[in-house]
Amino acid sequence: MNSANDKTAVLCLSGGMDSTALLLRFLARGYFVHGISFDYGQKHVLELDRLQANLAYLRASGLSQIEWQRIDLTPLNPLLSSALTRQAVEMPLGYYEQESMKSTFVPNRNAIFCSIAYGYALSLAEQFDRRVALGLGIHSGDHAIYPDCRPEFYSALFAAFQVGNWNSQWVELEIPYLHYDKAQILIDGQKSISQLGLDFATMLRNTLTSYQPDERGRSHGLTGSDVERILAFHRCGLIDPIEYRLPWPEVVRQATALEKTFRESAPDT
Repeated sequence: MNSANDKTAVLCLSGGMDSTALLLRFLARGYFVHGISFDYGQKHVLELDRLQANLAYLRASGLSQIEWQRIDLTPLNPLLSSALTRQAVEMPLGYYEQESMKSTFVPNRNAIFCSIAYGYALSLAEQFDRRVALGLGIHSGDHAIYPDCRPEFYSALFAAFQVGNWNSQWVELEIPYLHYDKAQILIDGQKSISQLGLDFATMLRNTLTSYQPDERGRSHGLTGSDVERILAFHRCGLIDPIEYRLPWPEVVRQATALEKTFRESAPDT
């Protein structure tokens, strides 16, 4: 159990690469982490199983300063229309910044998640009588498609939280990747893994980025989230340790072609 002498953080953990890097970053900085994850009936809910596998690996590696809760928000699923929540809505394929990717936006999702996380962080701050960091893995690649991943959204949201709560000065928002791209996040995760003495392949294999995995968690590599991840590994000179339905050179070829097509068709700015 956490104590008043620990550096304390509440992290929203999805099981994807970004929030996994965020978790490692906070652990490497000596925080006791209270992780929360949300099951809202998303098609890729397998990501939470992958997260549990990583948490088990971390604890087996001697990193016990983690508590984790899985929050059941599945009753909200019928209320939130998105390609991520509706079986009848086809998942778009292509490059991440394409207009079609907007169908993967879940209305007000991050505001809902942040409201719960903020209440949890404030409660811990009052319990331990100390400041608590609230960490989110939002990054710059999300800004174009998801308005609830933009800096101005978080400025407005947390200003409202401060107005609507007592002792809000005890919660400190930390979004270290807000201006990072996926490759920079991957590099940051590598540094934390090295500092913590962990195995890179094991940690990254236990993540799930795809919006359309099969029952084994394998992706064809064609959804926007897949393409972004594949290109990040490729640009860092790394091979993604997760299993794809096709060999790694083929998924890289697909992702590179999709990005090239998008860039050539995008209007000049």
